[in-house]
Amino acid sequence: MAGLALAMFVGLFAFGQQIVGYDDPHGRVQLALLATFAFGVLIGYRASA
Repeated sequence: MAGLALAMFVGLFAFGQQIVGYDDPHGRVQLALLATFAFGVLIGYRASA
């Protein structure tokens, strides 16, 4: 499951504009994706510990 989540994150982060078609000239969508991924990793790590 973690591998699938990582692959989806990398795909959306790298190719999100082409796949989804959003307009992001200032990079705010990529920043939101990065923050969401980081918080998910943090919460997942704390939940398993």
